[in-house]
Amino acid sequence: MSNSHKYNLHTYPNGLRLITVPMQSTETVTVLVMVSTGSRYETREINGISHFLEHLMFKGTAKRPGALDISTELDAIGAEYNAFTSKEYTGYYIKCAAAKLNVALDVISDIFQNSKFDADEIDRERGAIKEEINMYFDTPARHVSEIYELLVYGNQPLGWNIAGPKENIDRFKREQFVEYFDSHYAAHNTVIAIAGNIEIENVKIKVKNYFQNIREHEAIQPPKIEEYQKEPGLKLFNKATEQTHIELGFRAWSRFDPRFETMGLIATILGGGMSSRMFVEVRERRGLAYRIGTDISVYNETGDLTTGAGITNSKLNEAVKVILDQYKRLVNEEVSLKELTKAKDYLKGKLFIGLEPSDAQAAFYGEQELLEKRILTPEERLAKIDEVTSEQIQKVAGELFRSERLNLAVVGPLKDGDPLREILNGY
Repeated sequence: MSNSHKYNLHTYPNGLRLITVPMQSTETVTVLVMVSTGSRYETREINGISHFLEHLMFKGTAKRPGALDISTELDAIGAEYNAFTSKEYTGYYIKCAAAKLNVALDVISDIFQNSKFDADEIDRERGAIKEEINMYFDTPARHVSEIYELLVYGNQPLGWNIAGPKENIDRFKREQFVEYFDSHYAAHNTVIAIAGNIEIENVKIKVKNYFQNIREHEAIQPPKIEEYQKEPGLKLFNKATEQTHIELGFRAWSRFDPRFETMGLIATILGGGMSSRMFVEVRERRGLAYRIGTDISVYNETGDLTTGAGITNSKLNEAVKVILDQYKRLVNEEVSLKELTKAKDYLKGKLFIGLEPSDAQAAFYGEQELLEKRILTPEERLAKIDEVTSEQIQKVAGELFRSERLNLAVVGPLKDGDPLREILNGY
């Protein structure tokens, strides 16, 4: 980790940003290309297009006409490669032996600049994406988080599913993909992060050459979220499952909020690791759940802190009460120095362990530059966490854990939500 703070940020004349992170301790390199677009940039009519387009980027270019041409070339060098779409950005990565950097750059720059969006490929991929949507729907732990975000953010882009509704998948036309690609995949909103066994100046020249045909387009801003919650929210999805899956938490603040580090520590104290309060109270002492954890999600102007769990069907009400009691406890009692120190050390350990591979380094620096337009090294991030006091934890808990911010989403064999609503209203 000694070289973790040695990154370099370079901006080309067209606005394209390159982050290089040299790592002498590895023989791999990761090329990660991220663009500021995702489902929150969509309208209702094109909800799902960011994710669908991400699938199509591996389906062929003029130089590599079909999906097999791309996968064969990358498999031939033993590369790991994939792509992902979130609400605020889309990413493409190739991780390979450092000696094969040119191959990775050649392939990833080709798909990013020259994807053809063949009409037959689009039609074929519709079925695959609808099956992906079915898979998420059939996975209650995943489905409940989608219901929760719809409850918290409502009928606006942050509340919609990233994959979109199936009727959109059936309806998309080739021209819509080309238009979205041309307007959203541009130099100014793209960050390339390359981490691993590299030499900075050499990589700068390579990226300039490989990405010289990147599109240029004016910035597109996503719509701001509107928040209007006044009382606890509850959303149920009745399904015959063997356990009841819940997301129970509070509307919170953005990644830019000064309370961000305190929120992260609160989530860690509550549900980070097997000695956390939620794990001990809900699972160890009462045996109400197998899966339980607390985490934060943050966006540009909002966020949430939420506990997710898979609960014994007959013990749902009891579990919800226990979880709410743990939230209240943080408001009413100051955290001991010992517990606070443990939470800080937990976050430090997770950060350093997580940053060992080159792909994690690329994501750590690239995401910050793309989403925040500022970069803190791991050491600087940890210094901010270290500054948080027990008094701040209690103060922020009091601002956060309020009934008008409270939300509960449930997937399970539950037809009547009145008892749960009563518990929430009594918080």
